Amino acid sequence: MPNRGQSVLLQAKPDSGFTLLEVLVVIAIIGLLIGLVAPAALRQLGGARISVAKQSIERLGTVLDMYKLDVGTYPDTSDGLTALVDKPADVSNWNGPYLKGNAAVLDPWNRPYIYRFPSQRSGHDYDICSEGPNGSTSDGMICNP
Repeated sequence: MPNRGQSVLLQAKPDSGFTLLEVLVVIAIIGLLIGLVAPAALRQLGGARISVAKQSIERLGTVLDMYKLDVGTYPDTSDGLTALVDKPADVSNWNGPYLKGNAAVLDPWNRPYIYRFPSQRSGHDYDICSEGPNGSTSDGMICNP
């Protein structure tokens, strides 16, 4: 038994743990952090896909230029970008495949790129476009510069 002048040291019980209130506070803090960080991360992901689409369109433009050097003209709209992988029947001097793989050329949203030759835009030889994140041909399309 301790004297009056001595302090009593409390020892932890062997079955001590976190209280329900402490656990709820930690969960609330984690929820707030996720709520603040998640929207910024999702915006970055959307911006990254748009950037990848623009870079892919530029790369496809370079490949189309190589195709034109070999064949003499760009692929017809009916042949599309598959002419870069499979030789069209009516083409000579084809030195492809110009792209690796046999799969269709897809944008970052897993939709095929839209290809048109001749272009429907003034000042362009051809059009390579992605429907963008909205999947709409009227709004948000990403096209070759």
